[in-house]
Amino acid sequence: MSDLVIGIDLGTTNSLVAFCDAQGPRLIASPQGQRLLPSVVHIDPATGQATVGDAARDHAVQRPMETIFSVKRLMGRGIADLRDDLNYLPYRVVPHAGDGDESAAGVPLASGAASAPGAASGSGAASPSASATGTASSAAWAFGAGVATDTAAMVDVQIAGRRYAPQEISAMILAELKHWAEAHFGKPVTKAVITVPAYFDDAQRQATRDAARIAGLEALRIVNEPTAAALAYGLDRTQDATIAVYDLGGGTFDISVLRIQNGVFRVLATHGDTHLGGDDFDRRLVELFQTEIRRQFGADLDFDPSTRQAIRGFAETVKKQLSENPAARVEIDIGAGRVYRRQITREAYESLTADLIQKTLNCCIQALSDAGLPSGSVQRVILVGGATYAPAIRREVAGFFNAEIYTAINPLETVALGASVQASILAGKKRDQLLLDIVPLSLGIETMGGAVAKLIGKGQHIPAHASTLFTTYVDGQTRVKFHVLQGERELIKDCRSLGQFVLSGLPPMPAGIPKIVVGLMVDANGILSVSAKEQRSGVSASIQVIPSYGLTRREIAKMIRQGLDHRAEDLLDHWLIDLHNQIRTDSAAIEKTLACVGDEIGEDYRQELIGIIDGIRGMLEWNDPEAIARALYYLNQKSAPLAEIAISKTLREA
Repeated sequence: MSDLVIGIDLGTTNSLVAFCDAQGPRLIASPQGQRLLPSVVHIDPATGQATVGDAARDHAVQRPMETIFSVKRLMGRGIADLRDDLNYLPYRVVPHAGDGDESAAGVPLASGAASAPGAASGSGAASPSASATGTASSAAWAFGAGVATDTAAMVDVQIAGRRYAPQEISAMILAELKHWAEAHFGKPVTKAVITVPAYFDDAQRQATRDAARIAGLEALRIVNEPTAAALAYGLDRTQDATIAVYDLGGGTFDISVLRIQNGVFRVLATHGDTHLGGDDFDRRLVELFQTEIRRQFGADLDFDPSTRQAIRGFAETVKKQLSENPAARVEIDIGAGRVYRRQITREAYESLTADLIQKTLNCCIQALSDAGLPSGSVQRVILVGGATYAPAIRREVAGFFNAEIYTAINPLETVALGASVQASILAGKKRDQLLLDIVPLSLGIETMGGAVAKLIGKGQHIPAHASTLFTTYVDGQTRVKFHVLQGERELIKDCRSLGQFVLSGLPPMPAGIPKIVVGLMVDANGILSVSAKEQRSGVSASIQVIPSYGLTRREIAKMIRQGLDHRAEDLLDHWLIDLHNQIRTDSAAIEKTLACVGDEIGEDYRQELIGIIDGIRGMLEWNDPEAIARALYYLNQKSAPLAEIAISKTLREA
């Protein structure tokens, strides 16, 4: 079996798509030759039409309330999780208003505190029957009997009265990458490997799978970003090695320690922070600029969404300049003749962000400890993510590990290339490598008193299965509620709730007599499924946990249906966007060629081309794709002699 499977890096700042064949992995470019897709979506409030990428980013300052960026930081999160982000986001984030929860195959959803009468009383922590293995057991894993979900904790982005789930916004980005791949291959693409930060919890992984489904993609595998980077690194490596992957993206940080032996990539440990990334470095500059602007022009000065977005753009530009230059200048016109000017040195910026770098190093300390390795045992460090271009980060990371920094592969491209390698393995094209990933956070069940019985521990290789024994504590109890949690703490209040489900229909028995085996299984994507079976009666229930931050099946089906219903007009809109981009690209290229060889052509021909370019640029306001396509064809035909002259000149000079 050999299917077409693509690899996608769905990033906070930029997203990429790649594929791997006999010639190795490589990126897929857009029809205009673009390799990076800014993870930005602009939604027209009047029509609801979405624009993705550079064209969307162009709207960020003028239309900040309708331009969504960093949506990855909203995936699988609730309002409480995003408290620190909301002040920096110009668009509106509101609690999710879903279609209502659902229950499949007669399994009711649980409500209320799990320690109320009818909850499970756990003996699993001390039970000799508790077990954990790397494979699933047999008949007990008949999933799909029910769904546990509670959408009340989710968030939406609200634009002109309409709500969009973060998964829906991410699906627009994925659909654009899917379009790039289909244009490249000339046929439909429906399967993908998608990467996520290693420290994404079950809610965030489920949200990513939901986004893929809405975009018309089957996510064959959800792969941790550092692990994908290691796959890309290991393509030309034959020797065994212990490596660290330091992945600092736009919104998240991960550190993974891996051992490569005979083509087997084994993750030893992973640690990270899903709320630490390049955006946070930008914010330090934003806070500095806003503080100094208020100090200079008045403490009561307010920043409207457009101004906040402009300042954020200046901060990002300054950060990039300081990666290459010792100093950078910023000039911000805030209106009414007020202009803020200042120069910031690299040293000042590094001092401003030193604690953020230290946070990443603290994660590195923990990852090495979890792997049971001393600091000098890592032979090479792979840098991933645009933020790792910063000299201070490279200097501090190299010093911490006392190891060589590997940057032969572009840090922005590494994850997508590695995802395409995993895609080729799943498609049956590449069989000489094996990927062994781990569970990033422990999984367990609530027991009496609000404690957590951990069944699958952090760091266990996936797929993983664990089970333990529970019983009842009320005579005649016929229903038992189970609460599934994720985290490293011992009490439920300190862990993340993934969902609750009820095992009902138990025959009434004295307390302590029922023997209920609860099993947890994490599949190769890091997605959790849960089962419960009372051994005496044979009554059982099983669910694939859709966490408290997931969309319901009804919501996903609705979004998919809307995509199909509007597919024709969406394709037309997409074609129009591509044509507008082509107008900009082709006209700029012809102008550049005219500047180089204009003295070798006649003035009449020169003026004719300039007139055609001016005319076709006027079509950027048109909504007639067929007319634009004809005009572009005419432009290319008329400019062909110019291209031949340019080629001849290049050959002569060569």
